[in-house]
Amino acid sequence: MAIQTEQTVRRERLLAALQSMRVNGFLVTALPNVKYLSGFTGSNGALLITRDRTLLFTDPRYQTQAPAESDCEVKVAKGPLAKEAQKWFKRLKLKSVGFEQNRISYEEYSELRDEIKGIRFKAIAGIVEALRMTKSPAEIATIRASVQLNSAALQQALRHFKASMTEVDMAAEIEYRMRRLGADRPAFETIVASGERSALPHAHPTDRPIRSDQLLLVDMGAAVAGYASDMTRTYAVGKLDAKMRRMYRAVLESQLAAIDAVKPGVSCATVDRTAREVLRRYGLDKLFIHSTGHGLGLEIHERPRVGRKEGTKLEAGMTITIEPGVYAEGLGGIRIEDTVVVSARGSEVLTPTGKELVVL
Repeated sequence: MAIQTEQTVRRERLLAALQSMRVNGFLVTALPNVKYLSGFTGSNGALLITRDRTLLFTDPRYQTQAPAESDCEVKVAKGPLAKEAQKWFKRLKLKSVGFEQNRISYEEYSELRDEIKGIRFKAIAGIVEALRMTKSPAEIATIRASVQLNSAALQQALRHFKASMTEVDMAAEIEYRMRRLGADRPAFETIVASGERSALPHAHPTDRPIRSDQLLLVDMGAAVAGYASDMTRTYAVGKLDAKMRRMYRAVLESQLAAIDAVKPGVSCATVDRTAREVLRRYGLDKLFIHSTGHGLGLEIHERPRVGRKEGTKLEAGMTITIEPGVYAEGLGGIRIEDTVVVSARGSEVLTPTGKELVVL
């Protein structure tokens, strides 16, 4: 009897979801989805999944690594993987093949459509991503480890903080601490933004010195065993005026209210609305210019989106961020973000770093 791995269970769930799509095979080309379904971590791979077989295509660089990581049949190709997959469409006598509509280039689609006759191709969007929304206990444990490492890296980096160091220096210190603690890599480019630049939600660190009596926003995430964490904290460097302190209090109340709204069966739009209602009471809702959060896992941004129009209902095992913020151009911005897992009865905040306003 074959041993069932977590990947085989996932593929069985995918095949069950594909039953109504009327396809004989499904081609997976997005690398996060290839990893999710096969365990393969290389930079070049594709999967062909049928009812009876799963073929993992890669190139000669991974001819040793792929069989060691994956329980699939490995096929090493010397040319484009799509060409190799096409050969197997014919050998397996497939009549219809689904492909990832949201993950394939127009060039790849054109090759599939134009070069193989007698096969019906069906565009299928987001089917693997839908499976990935709900994490297994093992995935949640890995995300928890990623979150804890991320927080430890920030704590260590702050010990070396001093006013006048540049944003780039601070970002480099954070990423160095992540690596020393065992992260694969940063999950995204670390954001360090000070003063009025903190009003840029996705600011890139610059060589600008971090000055006293200003805000300092840090948004960071680590990748551990392939899984991402995400956290934002906003600090006071020296003194802040009453207006800024009020803004901080509003964002913190908004974030706590949104976390409290996270429960199975609650829509993502409801969580987003809860965060905005708090900011509306402070007259700051128009300064909140992005969604309240997003899913995360093998990618830093995954489904579901915690936004105004997202009707997806939360389920136990979903891992999301909660990150309201307000951004006043020319003055500064404040964002507070935690990684949160939906539990059977509510939610658990995985991020251990405190959220009260800290003066550096």
